[in-house]
Amino acid sequence: MKTRRVAKTSLEISEIGFGCAPLAGLYRPCSEEQARDVLQTAWDAGIRYFDTAPHYGAGLSEERLGKFLADKARSDVVISTKVGRLFTPVPRNEAPDYGFVDANPAVMRYDYSRDGIMRSLEESSKRMGVDRFDIVFVHDIGPYTHKEPDNSRHLRDLRQSGGAALEELKARGVIGAWGVGVNETAVCMDLMGDFDMDVILLAGRYTLLDRTAERDLLPLCRKRGISLVIGGVFNSGILATGPLPGATFDYAPASADIQARVGGMKLEAEQQGHDLAALALQFPLADSCVASVLIGTAKSSSLIRNLQSVEHRIDPGVYGRFERFSLGAN
Repeated sequence: MKTRRVAKTSLEISEIGFGCAPLAGLYRPCSEEQARDVLQTAWDAGIRYFDTAPHYGAGLSEERLGKFLADKARSDVVISTKVGRLFTPVPRNEAPDYGFVDANPAVMRYDYSRDGIMRSLEESSKRMGVDRFDIVFVHDIGPYTHKEPDNSRHLRDLRQSGGAALEELKARGVIGAWGVGVNETAVCMDLMGDFDMDVILLAGRYTLLDRTAERDLLPLCRKRGISLVIGGVFNSGILATGPLPGATFDYAPASADIQARVGGMKLEAEQQGHDLAALALQFPLADSCVASVLIGTAKSSSLIRNLQSVEHRIDPGVYGRFERFSLGAN
């Protein structure tokens, strides 16, 4: 597996990373054995970058990843986790549904302050059995997730103390790099004015279908020397399935407009002799700002299929033919 450097750091991460949300039962059950099997498949394929978060099953994803990596040399793997949410265990019948099947029973609250970030990383370290993280992302900050006045309060906490805590942890070597992990571009550019971040995990906004990040965020990242990790390359489903009835875009049923756009993409791909899902998976890697693309699945068969689709690289010049179908393209 090829690696790419996270700009301004010495970190080298595999250009295909493994997103660990499905290990915690995202939308559908995932057994301990199933989680171990798909992680082993990822490892055998050469993936050495794993992204997790306390949000994924209220710590279940971190626990399962930690168990799998327990017999691996720490220097052989790059781990990213996230901060911004804290979980308190409760009886199972009192646990809210946060979208994960059979998650650890807990209640969640947001906290982007210094104390919240320090506590979050301490708890993540215990769950995973590690004493440091290579990358830490500030998770889901911004108006995509938070309404006012909560959003302003969370941004204030990060600006007043949370960001400084992450800078301190990086200076001490407890973390190797940090940035934000979000589904929107505006908050990234806003916070780049406050902090010297290393990397942004951007989900769903730099894809073959949604190129919102292309106009403003990518040029600014190049100027500031900030890398991108790209999640949600299939826009929550439709670029993998095609424009089928019930296909999802941005975690909701795809609109008629989105269905038509993807229909056009699928036809264009077929005319060129390409698979739409392979195009979608490889598209972000054509840009030098992108350090890694995350694949998240609980099925070894799906992971193998996706990895096979990047074995033969597609000429980046192909992607211009899809621009007319894309959201937010130049």
